Amino acid sequence: MSRIKKISKRTLAVLALFLAGGWLATSMGVYAPPAPQIPGAPYAAVTATPEYAAAIAEARKVALEVHGRGAPGLAVAVGVNGTIVWAEGFGYADVENRVPVWPTTRFRIGSVSKPVTAAAVARLIEAGKLDLDAPVQKYVPYFPDKGAVITTRLAGGHLAGLRHYRGEEFLLNRRFNSVRESLTIFQDDPLLHPPGSRYSYSSYGWNLVSAVVEGASGEEFLAYMDKTVFGPLGMRHTVPDWNHRIIEHRTRFYQRTREGELQNAPAVDNSYKWAGGGFLSTVEDLVRFGSAHLRPGFLKKETLDVLFTSQKTAEGKETGYGIGWSSRRDAAGRRIVTHGGGSIGGTTQLAVYLDGGVVVAMVANLSGAQLRPRDYEAIAAPFLK
Repeated sequence: MSRIKKISKRTLAVLALFLAGGWLATSMGVYAPPAPQIPGAPYAAVTATPEYAAAIAEARKVALEVHGRGAPGLAVAVGVNGTIVWAEGFGYADVENRVPVWPTTRFRIGSVSKPVTAAAVARLIEAGKLDLDAPVQKYVPYFPDKGAVITTRLAGGHLAGLRHYRGEEFLLNRRFNSVRESLTIFQDDPLLHPPGSRYSYSSYGWNLVSAVVEGASGEEFLAYMDKTVFGPLGMRHTVPDWNHRIIEHRTRFYQRTREGELQNAPAVDNSYKWAGGGFLSTVEDLVRFGSAHLRPGFLKKETLDVLFTSQKTAEGKETGYGIGWSSRRDAAGRRIVTHGGGSIGGTTQLAVYLDGGVVVAMVANLSGAQLRPRDYEAIAAPFLK
């Protein structure tokens, strides 16, 4: 009994907060209240560098506002000059079982899979195994001749004339056993326009890019990704979204009705589009990935320039898209390369400030979640000061 009386009031307060469903950001020494929208939703911060305490506090306000728009779960991370300085989860990865989001929660990253795959393309270029301007049939001889030259550069820049999803294809829920099999969805369809004549976004173009990766490397696509991108960059939580496998820390996936009711998202099988939208990842892994593109090292400067430089149509009009990356300048003139991702039960934003050294990743477990460019800009702003 006497030992119980010796417990300090501060210790009891901390214990009460923990039992109430909150987590302590121990590296910061502060407690953040549960995020709104879902009563009792916890938060979980595992990285909070004291040097950036003021910037983190400002960015957290933005994250709480974003989470308050209705996503069951949200995770945000920021890197500065290659170091993750803040990573935090808000709300629930699993609403029914009240499983909180952590920075290690795996979300569907949708089309952010494209810049991830572009890194594998870049490794092949640097190895001298891939010519971006050769016809894709050099590496994918089984892809039908379309009567016009399609190159990897054009396919990776949405200039090849290949179509995007059609009908209910975004909701496909059957297993595709290989990249080659995934091409059968669209390979016999006519081109939308002559290659190079105009920009037309196509996730299926990245199915073709993944087949090029296999042909140029002589290896299965997923194995090559693991060996040349995920492994070297320490992205140990980035994996294909296999339905049949037990994947630890994978979030549940949600959608909202027109009336705003939260529901489980329909079951889909993303094996038909690994390269264009089929990976799971975490905000921390995405920041590691983005940070590897801030300066030469993982890739050479000239290779980074190929990925980031806007391509042009045959008439010379810039598309704002290189190979796997959109590029622009912000209001202050800083160069930014970005990509967003939308999937069934997932929304993602990844922004890399080439001028400023800041990387921001945001992921939510909701179809069509409101994660906007102005949100990552507001989160990045205090770290760029």
